[in-house]
Amino acid sequence: MSKKLILLIGAPGSGKKTDAKHITEKYAESISSYSTGDLIREEIKRDTAIGKIATNFVAKGDLVPTNIVIEIIITAINNAPTEIVLLDGFPGKHKQLQYFCDFIFHNDSIKLISVIEVKVSEKVARERCMAIGKPEDIFEHEMTAYNQAINEIEADFKDKKVLHIIDGEQELDAVITEMDTFLMSKIS
Repeated sequence: MSKKLILLIGAPGSGKKTDAKHITEKYAESISSYSTGDLIREEIKRDTAIGKIATNFVAKGDLVPTNIVIEIIITAINNAPTEIVLLDGFPGKHKQLQYFCDFIFHNDSIKLISVIEVKVSEKVARERCMAIGKPEDIFEHEMTAYNQAINEIEADFKDKKVLHIIDGEQELDAVITEMDTFLMSKIS
């Protein structure tokens, strides 16, 4: 049986990680949730070969090379205990999207059913990141990478008719409710 994949994207500070946490707590029996950043940090913590390579990129706030990210993600999705997987923070750049789409197009084990973008202004993203103590230079670097990629990523997902945009500047409960309603329409 193939895994059904939902991608959750957004700028640094958009709240996507918090949103994913709320959704997966509610649907723990049926949805597994992974954060691309957490998967990478786990590889670094376990001091795997992939983790050693990733360390140098993460320390500078750079994106980890596409082939490494894809390998980590595919392994996590295929090993998920549920049929439905929510992945936040991927893709971070258009090249990742291209490689990943090539993989799922040629492989029946994963089916992309939706992409949810939690959209916030750069001002709100900055305020949220500064409030949690993220260094400004790292935020700037991450935001620049996000801004360079997001237009192509949005266009690609719109073409595939899988993109749903949620206003991430609403109250958390409103974001969660909208996301919940949308997800149930896709997986019921």
